[in-house]
Amino acid sequence: MERKILIAGAGIGGLATALACGQQGMATQVFEKKQVLCEVGAGVQLGPNVLRLLEAWGLRAALDAVACFPQRLEVRSALTGALLGTLPLGARVVQRYGARYATMARVDLHTVLHRAVQAQGMAQVHLGQAVARVSQDGNAVELLTEDQRKRRANVLIAADGVWSHVRDFLRREAQARFTGHLAYRAMAKQSDLPESLRSDCVTVWLGPSMHAVQYPVQAGSMLNTVVLVEGAAPEHAQAWEQNAVRSELLEQLSGAHGSLQDRVRSMAQWRLWPLCGLPHLRGPQDMAFGRIALLGDAAHPMLPYLAQGAGMAIEDAAALAQCLQQGPSDDAQALLAYAQKRWHRNARVQARAQRNGKIFHATGLTAWARDTAMGVLGRRILDVPWLYQGP
Repeated sequence: MERKILIAGAGIGGLATALACGQQGMATQVFEKKQVLCEVGAGVQLGPNVLRLLEAWGLRAALDAVACFPQRLEVRSALTGALLGTLPLGARVVQRYGARYATMARVDLHTVLHRAVQAQGMAQVHLGQAVARVSQDGNAVELLTEDQRKRRANVLIAADGVWSHVRDFLRREAQARFTGHLAYRAMAKQSDLPESLRSDCVTVWLGPSMHAVQYPVQAGSMLNTVVLVEGAAPEHAQAWEQNAVRSELLEQLSGAHGSLQDRVRSMAQWRLWPLCGLPHLRGPQDMAFGRIALLGDAAHPMLPYLAQGAGMAIEDAAALAQCLQQGPSDDAQALLAYAQKRWHRNARVQARAQRNGKIFHATGLTAWARDTAMGVLGRRILDVPWLYQGP
């Protein structure tokens, strides 16, 4: 009998899951609450651990058309502008890890995955289908959408983000909360910027209670900038994307070096993301619940200080499809195997991202020690072999 697989959410994690399942010969149905398929956000960095999977799914040519492949990562002081350390990317990453390091617009990654799902023909995507209720018994899982239509299936995969409705039925104690971190994001055409502000590499500025990251996207034609600061929750913390006022951001960067302030001024339109999260994963019981599994931000939202949020969702998708196809014949056991395979790595990335945030935003002697170590051991500190080598 053909296994029926339902996926809640058609973001990057949901589409990656549909594509990965299709690669294993399994059809899926994807339910998305939005009326129009789109992806919010600005840019995304994809390490070799992720590129390896995407290229194995046959997406190399599609990625080549829209992504950038920076040759280096630079770390600078947000206070002085001084170069603290560098990490060669490009050919070194390929030689060391067997795949490239990419930067791209989130909307481009989402489009690449959606087109691949459409071309594969193994998934049906239902738009405007918000989840109203989920339930399960020993034989099946049932999903009820807000139009009161019921679907029964063997398994349900929740890839519906940090505010997951499916998770609300499973982990009622796990309510997403504001983390105390805010992300200001903007993009600009490189051709509209002064030549001195254009960039073909990943640049990170570290400062007290803040840091900034800048890198090219859309085949190098656009420059993505994100400034992460610590602050109070805005009035509408659940509003994932909000308008931001550039002058307010510049006030928070009043002590920053002129080169960083110039980069912020060069970006006309800014958006604000309050970063919300969950307690870190404690074990497989936080990712699998009988015939229902959580994936990506629905299971393990993480601060963007290791640039692996989208990457972990894509890794989840590959592992899930493999466990469903090659694991135990019992569906609940297959989902448990997926959770056992993934929870520890995801928890480790969550913890490392949180630790990085404290180091990036350090002050006083801690900041001095960080900058000094970066100058002496820059490459060794910036490289992350356990992550980039893959699960």
